[in-house]
This record gives sequence, C-alpha cells and structure tokens, in this order.
Amino acid sequence: MAAGVCVMTADVVFDQDEDGIVVLLAEQVPHQSENIARNAVRMCPSGALQILAD
Repeated sequence: MAAGVCVMTADVVFDQDEDGIVVLLAEQVPHQSENIARNAVRMCPSGALQILAD
C-alpha cells in the first residue's frame, strides 16, 4: 500500500525507499521514540505494523 503514514508520524523510526516501501530505521526503537512509534502502528491504514515486546 505504501501510504507512508508511519513515516509522517514517526520519521525517527521509519523511512521510505525509492519505491515508497517503508523501512525500519533500527531494529530496536529508542526509548524516547516509543510513544510516536506506537502512534504510527495504531495509525497504519493497512494494519501492516505490529509491536513485538521482548
């Protein structure tokens, strides 16, 4: 779908490649970015994202 909502919501966690495919910038989300990452997951229009806890 490549809507990019997660990138617009949490650009410190997500980016898009040249084809518009969303990529995760780091395997572990920095503690200070957890809330915006959770927001991005909730707002994902396709439901493609999920949070995995350790």
